[in-house]
Order: sequence, then structure tokens, then C-alpha cells
Amino acid sequence: QVQLVESGGGLVQAGASLRLSCAASGRTFSTYTMGWFRQAPGKEREFVAAIRRSGEITYYTDSVKGRFTISRDNAKNTVYLQMNSLKPEDTAVYYCAAGALPLRTENIDYWGQGTQVTVSS
Repeated sequence: QVQLVESGGGLVQAGASLRLSCAASGRTFSTYTMGWFRQAPGKEREFVAAIRRSGEITYYTDSVKGRFTISRDNAKNTVYLQMNSLKPEDTAVYYCAAGALPLRTENIDYWGQGTQVTVSS
């Protein structure tokens, strides 16, 4: 029974930065691969980034490579997504997820409720 709560979303201008946080409630998530997905209006939920339980290996979808950085602090049961150089196409609800590799929607054990990120021109 792991509950994930996202925070840090908001409305920003293109080129700005945001840092999303995902805090686990009640249990440690140190045994899970953690990640972020996003879903834009009218589109399917898509993978954004993942980080293995050790934090040594990360994965990113091509569209965010070089701009987004995923990290985790297992002592705080928290995963982060640093988003730089934001673009309007990054606008979506961002969901924190805990699961196993490969981090696909069918391998997710726990989902957060989502946090809205809106990037304007």
C-alpha cells in the first residue's frame, strides 16, 4: 500500500523551469523503479522518465533528453523531475509511478493523482 502524491506543477512561460516532486506515503519505495508519465488533453498517457531503485541508471523519452532530469532520495521516499527549457508541447498532467522495469503502464503498481504542468508561449 504505497500512495504517491505529486507537487510542483504550475503555469510557466516557454523556456522556464519546474521541479516536480513525488512523495510516498506510508511505505518506502526503495525497492521500486520510479518514473514519470504524462498525459495531454486528447492524447494517451506516455512515458517520460524512469529511475532504477539505486538511482544509478535513468531513462528518458527522446523528446525530453537533455532538458529533464529524474532523481530520487530513498531516505525521503521521494522522486523528483527537474524540467528545464520547457516547451508548450510539455503541457500535460504529470503522473508519478512506482513499478518494475520495463516501466510501462502495465508494469505500474502505484500511480499518483497527477499534477498539471502548463507551458505557454
